[in-house]
Amino acid sequence: MRSSTALGSALFTSALALCLAAPAYAQSNDPIKIGVIAEVQSIAGAATPGGAQIAADEINAKGGILGRKIEIVTYDNKSSSADSVRAFQRAVSEDKVSAVIASYISEVVLALEPWAARLKMPLITPGAASNEITKAIHNDYEKNKYTFHGYLTSAAQAQLVCDAAKDLLVDKMHMKTVAIMSEDAAWTKPLDVGYEACLPKAGLKVVEHVRFSPDTTDFTPIFNNMEAKKPDVIVTGISHVGVQPTVQWKNQQVPIPMFGISAQALSPTFWKDTNGAADGVPSLAVATPDVAVTPKTKPFAAAFKAKFGAPPAYTGYTAYDEVYMITDAIKRAGSTDPDKMVTELEKTDYEGTIGKIAFYGKDDEFTHGIKSGPGFVTGLVFQWQDEKQVVVWPEKIAEGKLKFPNFVKLSQ
Repeated sequence: MRSSTALGSALFTSALALCLAAPAYAQSNDPIKIGVIAEVQSIAGAATPGGAQIAADEINAKGGILGRKIEIVTYDNKSSSADSVRAFQRAVSEDKVSAVIASYISEVVLALEPWAARLKMPLITPGAASNEITKAIHNDYEKNKYTFHGYLTSAAQAQLVCDAAKDLLVDKMHMKTVAIMSEDAAWTKPLDVGYEACLPKAGLKVVEHVRFSPDTTDFTPIFNNMEAKKPDVIVTGISHVGVQPTVQWKNQQVPIPMFGISAQALSPTFWKDTNGAADGVPSLAVATPDVAVTPKTKPFAAAFKAKFGAPPAYTGYTAYDEVYMITDAIKRAGSTDPDKMVTELEKTDYEGTIGKIAFYGKDDEFTHGIKSGPGFVTGLVFQWQDEKQVVVWPEKIAEGKLKFPNFVKLSQ
């Protein structure tokens, strides 16, 4: 009787051990999930999960990370902060993701940042720009350290536009005056502060500054006002709009060239979307399909086009890089523990499609923002010319020269 009891007890203990071990074993072979919260109905938003998936496919083809595959879980946020928060909560609590790549809209990322802190979930944006994202991390590091800014801040973009303006507009075209035209959005507030400070230093006197609602459909009064001030150039800060002002600029034959940032112009379909009115429109960008910003740029763009039928928008490049950065951090940490991931993400030193990527540190003004400038992400300026995005700055990677349509009157 004792022997039978002992045997039963031993079998029960072994079975219990196997039951307890099974989930742990399964867990160790489960995919590592990365959530992607994106505006999938827009061109820029759709490129985000696309770029992320290509990176995951490449990593999985080489055996994954820590013996586990990478799985991209995509959520359509419908360009809504509320929908984004719900998706973030679901990603963490139900889908058990290990990190989240989210949104090119600053207002969305600012809404998600407190949730990344509450749920201790690494969050990185592929396209939002507002300085407020990194400011929150700098002001309360221990709380907000889980957020990383994977795109150029508004301040960095302003400075790069000014650098390009000095080389292309002041030194080469001898322009002297500028009007600033920006949409009223979270990301353009610090952008415009940057423009106001650095354009005069570049040699351009600001003669007008207009901020308009992103809901604006008729830009005629704005362009008429600009013409009355007679600036040599209009420097833009536009993202949520783009097609409408471009089409009206062409149709109304506005004689002032545009420069600066037109985020919709980064879309590969912008020429078609504007029915060719894009001709002569330049914009700051981080990459284009045909220019080797790094050795990784063109192969990724070709892979994206082969898979999805068109070249990537800018968030495709950054999301692709960010999957590699996240998985490299997990590999170095040997774990998906969020605090260990944050520590390793802070050590990022990665050559991506947009340049060498590293993050500013805890004591820097732009904590967890990507470093910009020589040796890091320098950006580029392209211009739509004859249906193509032609890089015109910086000179070392330029494919052509800046030129404007015949209706534009350049002052010499």
